[in-house]
Amino acid sequence: MKTIRRLIYVEVVQAVAFVCLGFLALFFFFDFVDELGSVGRGVQPYQLTQALVYVTLGMPAHLYELLPIAVLIGTIFVMARFAQSSEYTILRTSGLGPWRALRTLLLLGLAFTVLTFATGDYLAPLSDRTAQLLKARMNGGVSVGTTGAWLKERQRYSSYNVNVYRLTPEGEMERVRIFEADSRGFLVSITQAPKASFTDGAWILRDVQRTEFQDDKGATHVERQRMPTLRWPTDITQEMVSVALLKPDRMSTIALFQYIQHLAANAQTSQRYEIEFWRKVFYPLSCLVMVVLALPFAYLHFRSGGITSYVFGGVLIGISFFLLNNVFGYIGNLQNWRPWVAAGAPGFLYTVLSLGAFGWLVLRR
Repeated sequence: MKTIRRLIYVEVVQAVAFVCLGFLALFFFFDFVDELGSVGRGVQPYQLTQALVYVTLGMPAHLYELLPIAVLIGTIFVMARFAQSSEYTILRTSGLGPWRALRTLLLLGLAFTVLTFATGDYLAPLSDRTAQLLKARMNGGVSVGTTGAWLKERQRYSSYNVNVYRLTPEGEMERVRIFEADSRGFLVSITQAPKASFTDGAWILRDVQRTEFQDDKGATHVERQRMPTLRWPTDITQEMVSVALLKPDRMSTIALFQYIQHLAANAQTSQRYEIEFWRKVFYPLSCLVMVVLALPFAYLHFRSGGITSYVFGGVLIGISFFLLNNVFGYIGNLQNWRPWVAAGAPGFLYTVLSLGAFGWLVLRR
C-alpha cells in the first residue's frame, strides 16, 4: 500500500503544481498589464522593476484563492487518467478499495489544507503588506477610498470617532481627525493634525488644531487653540489602523479576530469582518471536499479522448465554488445572516454533493 499511496500522492501533487503554475502565470500576466499604466507616475516615479516586484508579491494571495480549485482539477485529471488507462482497475485488484482510496485522498487533502491555511494566514498577509509599502513609496502612503479609514473607541466618559487618511511608509499617520462626544452623544471637540505617530498606549499628534464646544447656560461657545504636540491616550494600535486600511481578505485570522473584538467593544458592526473570519476558517477545509469530489472520476468508464470533457467539468465545478463562496459572502452581509452560515454554506453544499457522488458512483455502482 505504501507504493500505491506514493504513486497517487506524486501524481496528484505534480498535477496540482502544474495547474497552480498555469493559473498563476495567467494572473501574473493580467496583473502586470494592469500595473503598466502606473509606471512612471507617483511621488517617486514607479519603475518597471518595482511593478514586477509588486505583481510578484501579489501571487501568494492568488495562490491562496486558487489552491482548492487546483486541488480539484489536478485530482480529477489524475483519477480520470488512471481510469482511462485501466491503472485504477489494477489498483483496485491490488487492494485499493473505495474506503481505503477515500482515506488516502483525505490524507493528501489534509496536507493541502495545511498548505492553504499557511499561505492565507502567513505568507499572503506578509507579502501583501510588503506590496502595500512598496506602492506607498510611489503614492506617498497607504490609504483606502477617498476619506481613509474610520475607527471608533469608547473611553470612560467619552466616545471618539477617529479618521486616518493614510499611513506613510515610515508608519506615521497623515490627516488625523478625532471627533469627541460626551455620554449623551453631543459633540465636545474636534482635534485635527496633519501628522501623528504611535507610542505605547497613546498617539502623539503634531501641529494640532483643536476646536472645543462648551455649553454655558444654553449657549454654545467655540474655542480654538493650536498646539505643537498633543498626547492622546488610546487603545487603537498601529495594527488596528493598518487593518482598517487593508482589505479584510488580506488579513490573518488572528488579526481579524482582534479587530472584531475591538469593533464589538466599541459597539460597531463587524458583520463583514466576521464573515471573512469564518471564511478564513472554512476555506482551507474545502481542499478535503475537493479530493472527495474528484474520487468518483476514477470509477467512470472513458472512451479514447473522453478525459478532456471531465477535466473541463472539474474546471467549471471549481469556478462555481469560487463564485458561490463570494456570492454567499455578499448576500450574508446584505441580509445580515449569521457569519458562520454565510461563510460555511458553500463548503457544506459541496460536501453534500461530493458525498452524494461518492455514494452513488463508488459504493452503489
